[in-house]
Amino acid sequence: MLWFHGAARGVIDVNDASSTVSAPGAARTSHCPTLLPLTLCAAIVLVGAAAATAAETDGRTARGIYMDACASCHGADGRGLSKSRVGFDDPLPDFTECNFATREPVSDWIAVAHQGGPVRGFSHVMPSFGAALGEDEIALAVAHIRTFCPDGAWPRGELNFPRPIVTEKAFPEDEAVLTAVVPTEGEADAVDMEIVYEHRFGARNQFELVVPFGWAERVSTGPGEDGGDWTSGVGDIALGVKRAVWHSLEKGAIVAVTAEVVLPTGDEDAGFGKGTAIFEPFVSYGQALPAELFLHAQAGLELPADTDRAEEEAFLRAAIGRKFTAGRWGRAFSPMIEILGARELAGGAATHWDIAPQLQVTLNTRQHISAAFGVRAPLNDTSTRDTQLMAYLLWEWFDGNLFEGW
Repeated sequence: MLWFHGAARGVIDVNDASSTVSAPGAARTSHCPTLLPLTLCAAIVLVGAAAATAAETDGRTARGIYMDACASCHGADGRGLSKSRVGFDDPLPDFTECNFATREPVSDWIAVAHQGGPVRGFSHVMPSFGAALGEDEIALAVAHIRTFCPDGAWPRGELNFPRPIVTEKAFPEDEAVLTAVVPTEGEADAVDMEIVYEHRFGARNQFELVVPFGWAERVSTGPGEDGGDWTSGVGDIALGVKRAVWHSLEKGAIVAVTAEVVLPTGDEDAGFGKGTAIFEPFVSYGQALPAELFLHAQAGLELPADTDRAEEEAFLRAAIGRKFTAGRWGRAFSPMIEILGARELAGGAATHWDIAPQLQVTLNTRQHISAAFGVRAPLNDTSTRDTQLMAYLLWEWFDGNLFEGW
């Protein structure tokens, strides 16, 4: 039934693949003959599903619905039939491949099955089943599809909540993120940017590369000093490894630990580096809350190799938000508020608190490209710290290239 490689995020859970639905009964499974035209093939599948809905046998199982409506193309084992069997060239996904099958929440699978592939920017080869099957039947078929990946080590897509601008999430991802931070006041104008590349490996792990860079306006510091010209540079590059150490779909929670090393690659004299390596261990937590709310939390340390160049620091970050959808299947909007705290590990040091309201918006139909905009404002020490404008552009590259799914 389902034909896609990723979509947007949401929270709907179907756990019991053995459940039955008191619905009309089974029809015979139809298979598309060799080279049968696509439209006729889709018609046969939909007629078979409609016939199943019109029958009078109660107690249909998740597997039974899948066999009636989905196996004609995706196969009884979920691996997808050959091109010669289905009659079209578009590749079918392998539902037994956990790296693919676990990434997206049930809500996205239901959207594609109900509305067809184009609802998420995929091929029209995936037809709409909304007129032939009820959503409860589609949900049961998806529950059966979930059984094709028996490895529970893979966190489910329901735990992959929208990404805050600052707080790091616990879910391991394949993403590229370009972030920009601009102060709204102060003695010098500056634009601080960074590129974050995340690559998932195995069921629970993620590699991360962070490359900061930026531009800053030089400020005159005295007579004879030039000011007003701009300089640019690359900052201290960071390498990190994340591992999801625990996750529970039933509890709607995930916990990850990350070890990150910041290398002294930047020009310290130009303000683009700290001149020392810094080790950053931290813990991340994600939690689904009632009323479709979600929570991110992160706590960690910054431990420099040379404490004369950088201070040891502890930080605590949290973000709470909610995902809204335009219409039933449309664009996703996720307003969030972050609370950000940091304190140097020295006697008498003050704790700095910031608040960062923000909004994430999916940009394309497939919803694998999104943007976020926000403001980071100090809650204390406002005379020494500036308000900042923040934004990012996010690309979930596993789900397609930048030009797909619009």
